[in-house]
Amino acid sequence: MQVLKQCGDELTRANIMRQAANLKDLQLPLALPGIKINTSPTDFYPFESLQLQRFDGKQWVLYGKVIE
Repeated sequence: MQVLKQCGDELTRANIMRQAANLKDLQLPLALPGIKINTSPTDFYPFESLQLQRFDGKQWVLYGKVIE
């Protein structure tokens, strides 16, 4: 959705690819808190941080800070 917003009225393949390669600090609703997506024309790997979790017998519990 963010890529399409960034495209505006120019919905060409070239512009969609350009916008997908230019995401900055995008927080997705389904990602863990503090995990952001960044892409660039030379780096298409969107996730470069993580959050550790452990299972307490009932559910997954986050611990520690987000690791960049």
